Amino acid sequence: MEIKIMQDVLAANENTAEENAKLFRDKRVLAVNLMASPGAGKTSFILRTIAALRDAYNIAVIEGDLASKVDAEKIKAQGIPSIQINTGGGCHLEASMIRQAADCLDLDDVDLLIIENVGNLVCPADFTLGESARVLILSVPEGDDKPHKYPFIFKGCDILIVNKVDMLELTDFSMERLENVVSSLNPDVKTVPLSCRTGDGFDVWLSWIKERLADSRSRM
Repeated sequence: MEIKIMQDVLAANENTAEENAKLFRDKRVLAVNLMASPGAGKTSFILRTIAALRDAYNIAVIEGDLASKVDAEKIKAQGIPSIQINTGGGCHLEASMIRQAADCLDLDDVDLLIIENVGNLVCPADFTLGESARVLILSVPEGDDKPHKYPFIFKGCDILIVNKVDMLELTDFSMERLENVVSSLNPDVKTVPLSCRTGDGFDVWLSWIKERLADSRSRM
């Protein structure tokens, strides 16, 4: 019975996610589902992305957290539309939450919608949101063994950001070891080492997202 209930939940979520995806396509919005552990640097990553792209693209953010509006307030302070979703203990965002938040935004005036998922490497992998791309952030202090422990989220991402590479010399983190495991799980994923603190490597991420924004804009 428990399995059937879970199947029903996932099926209902998938139906709403498909509706969200159609909405984003029709509005030519590139919706990015940003997933990571707590402390990996999601909000710093978003703020640096906003600073680099805001003159060329209209950006909006949906923030997911168990509680508080801390991150959403940081985004709003930059003059960027931001909707906070507090899950009240839920460990992931669901498609219905994204639909309600999207209804609060003027999508006709949005090119890039960044969805900051709740911080963990488990549940967000199971719930699609109607996103155009899945971006996973792993930070150096977390260790290079995370793909062994949480393979499903690594299998499903389109691009893997390895943040805090300025701390590599302080750890035994091996980029080669990480990439070997990740490529065996997801041969098509692009791995981008960078530092949100120093900005090193950020140009590679910006080139990736600009290509997808150009594709999104070209859609009729």
